[in-house]
Parts: sequence; structure tokens; C-alpha cells
Amino acid sequence: MHPHGKLEYGGQASPLRTCVGCRVRTVSSELLRLVMVEGVIVPDLRRRLQGRGASLHPSLSCLDLAERRRAFPRAFRTAVPLDLSQVRGHLEELQTERIG
Repeated sequence: MHPHGKLEYGGQASPLRTCVGCRVRTVSSELLRLVMVEGVIVPDLRRRLQGRGASLHPSLSCLDLAERRRAFPRAFRTAVPLDLSQVRGHLEELQTERIG
């Protein structure tokens, strides 16, 4: 049996996180960490930025689902409007790299 909140992954126990879009729990290394900086949600590629983080699969479908579910204000515990343009730009860039 696995320890609570950890998954045996590559010979090591890895922390689990839940995608705010599709709500699937998976290893944190497979998810994109997002952080809110002055009302703008930015991708935390190095996983070093301070503050409350949210995890998202690096796909536009999960981002769209999270927006439809209004998951970001809940995840960041805020009522202010949030700007997702940097996250959307990053995910679109990743998608074009995979295709081309």
C-alpha cells in the first residue's frame, strides 16, 4: 500500500497533486505549477516561486476546463479577476513544439 499522498514513481516516493482542471491526481512532476503574482497567474517552471500554487496538466483542454469550472479563484483563494494570458501563451507554445 502506498503512503497517503505519495506514489511510487521511478523507484522514489513522489508527491501527488490534483489538476485544477480535470481533478485527476497524479505525480507533481507531470503537472505545471502555477502561481499568482499581482493578479496574474504565471507558470512556475522551476517550482521555486513563493506563494500558493495550483497544479494543472500542461494542456489547453485542462486550462479550458479549469476556467469553465472557475477553479482558479478557489485555488488561489481570491475574489479578484485573474489574468491567464501568460499560462495560455505558455501552453500554446508547448502545443506548437509538440506538433512541429
